[in-house]
Amino acid sequence: MDALANFLIQLLNGLQYGLLLFLVAAGLTLIFGIMGIINLAHGSFYMVGAYLAWSLASLSGSLVGAILIGIVLSVILGLVLEWLLIRHFYHRDHLYQVLLTYGLILIFEESRSIIWGDDVQALSIPAALDYSIPLTDTLSYPVYRLMMSAVCLLVALGMYLLIQRTRLGMTIRAGAHSRELVETLGINIRLLFQIVFALGVALASFAGMLASPVSSVYPGMGNQVLIICFVVVVIGGIGSIRGALVAALLIGLADTFGQVFLPELAGMMVYLLMAVVLIWRPEGLFGRA
Repeated sequence: MDALANFLIQLLNGLQYGLLLFLVAAGLTLIFGIMGIINLAHGSFYMVGAYLAWSLASLSGSLVGAILIGIVLSVILGLVLEWLLIRHFYHRDHLYQVLLTYGLILIFEESRSIIWGDDVQALSIPAALDYSIPLTDTLSYPVYRLMMSAVCLLVALGMYLLIQRTRLGMTIRAGAHSRELVETLGINIRLLFQIVFALGVALASFAGMLASPVSSVYPGMGNQVLIICFVVVVIGGIGSIRGALVAALLIGLADTFGQVFLPELAGMMVYLLMAVVLIWRPEGLFGRA
């Protein structure tokens, strides 16, 4: 019974980690696949979200309220960054984009140090969710982690409906195939890209807010997430939201079970999975050849 419960706990942990990765990677694949921007600063938005949740929750006493305010601030941040910096690099070489977004990493890290300091911060789980569901006499699973998975699934469903069932989504998909075609139809491609970038920033920031009570809030936390999210984008296929979801779940499960069953290879499991997928499908699981 304990063995089955242990397996269930690891399965839930893997799914929860994968779904959280999807939130970050979905924004990255939108920005990379549709706008053609290599955004190395995407992990910084995850970090900013976590710090916003911590500071706003400390002021308001409510994590839910902090997240709602934080999402609005993240959208504004995305709109301003796209208008001020990103839009000037759409037609530049990728090297310029890499240098710009790497510079943003340094700016965000220094700003974080000035505003919030360099200490590790802890954020309490809301009292209503701060308990566990017993699985056996000795094992249980935290309700907050289940809530995180449920929220991530709802966001994934919302993104599917947005991309596949709305006029905005149709325009985004058209822009991913041909920017020139969208412009000839009289659509404001600059406004479209601004919306896409703000959406990507908000998704990464929201993931950081959700994860902050579980992972704590600390300097450089976005850098670790960024590397894994690029792996998710590559495995799933650049520009594919469905691919990002499938790849994130695969990576979440591979990483979680790898640490349990093959701890000596745990650090390699994600990259071995990427190598296998790319040998089989160089364009990714759902990417265009």
